[in-house]
Amino acid sequence: MSFVEYGDTIKDGDTAIVFLGHESMFPVKVQHGTVTQTKYGVIRHSTDLIGKKYGSKVTCSKGGWVFILHPTPELWTMNLPHRTQILYSTDISIITMMLELKPGSIVCESGTGSGSLSHALIRTVAPTGHLYTVEFHQQRAEKAREEFREHGVEHLVTVTNQDVCKNGFGVSNIADAVFLDIPSPWEAIGHAKSALKAEGGRICSFSPCIEQVQRTCLAMEEYGFTEINTLEILLRVYNIRTISLQIPDLGKAAEESSSTVFDSSNPSNRGSPCANLQQGTVQFKSGVPLREMVGHTGYLTFATKS
Repeated sequence: MSFVEYGDTIKDGDTAIVFLGHESMFPVKVQHGTVTQTKYGVIRHSTDLIGKKYGSKVTCSKGGWVFILHPTPELWTMNLPHRTQILYSTDISIITMMLELKPGSIVCESGTGSGSLSHALIRTVAPTGHLYTVEFHQQRAEKAREEFREHGVEHLVTVTNQDVCKNGFGVSNIADAVFLDIPSPWEAIGHAKSALKAEGGRICSFSPCIEQVQRTCLAMEEYGFTEINTLEILLRVYNIRTISLQIPDLGKAAEESSSTVFDSSNPSNRGSPCANLQQGTVQFKSGVPLREMVGHTGYLTFATKS
C-alpha cells in the first residue's frame, strides 16, 4: 500500500479508511487477527478486509455496513492523528498551485507537524521529485518518519530534526519551492533563499497573525525576493434548497397579463412554477449559504527568488 501508488486489494499492514458517512470516517491499520469496533458492529480484518478490493462494502456484525477506502492525502488530512494544528485541503490546493509544483519538483518544508501538507506535497512531486521536511520537535519528527514508512512514501521524503532558523534545510541551490509554517518565518528566509535554485524558485509562508506577515514580507524584500503577495482563503458552502416566495400584488393589469400568458387548465403547464400563482406563491431552486462558515485559518504569503 502506498499513498502515491494505488492498489486494488487490501493487504495485511495497509492503512485503510473506514467510511461510515461523509461526516464519519476513521483510519485503521489492517492486521491479521485484529478486529475494529464501529457503531454498526465488529469488522474482522482477517475475513472482512484482507483480500477484499478497496471500495468494497463490508457488512459488520450487527448487520450495518461501511465502505473501505484507499487512503489519499485528502482523506488523510480529514482523519490523521493531530499532533499540531494542520493545513486543510482548501489552503493546500492553492499552495501546490502557487508554488508551481509538478512531478519531479524538489520541495523544502518546515515544519512537518502532523504531516497533512507533507502527504499532499509528496503525491504532487512523485514519482521522481523529493520532499525535504524539517521538524524542530524530536518526537514529532520520529513519528513523521514512521508514518511515511508505513504509507510507502519514505523514498520520496527526507525528515530532518533540527532548527530551520539556525541550521537551514540541509540542502543548497536545488529546491524548486520552499514552504514555511513556523512561528518566526522571517528568521528562516535567508536559509530558504540558500535552498532554492539559482533563480525562479518560489516560496510560501503560512502565518495566522498579520504581524507575522508584515515581518516576513520585510525579510523577503531584504533578501531580494520579488512578486511578494499575501492572500487568505475562506471557504463558503452553499446548500441548494427550494424557496417559496409570495408573489407581489402588481394590480389588475398585471393579473390580466399573467392570465393571458399562463393557462392553468393546460396539462403541459401543471407542475411549473407559475402553477402556484393562484396560491400567491412561487417556488424555485436557490443557493443558500450556511448559517456558519469556516473563518480565518491563516495568511499565505508568496514570493519569487529573482
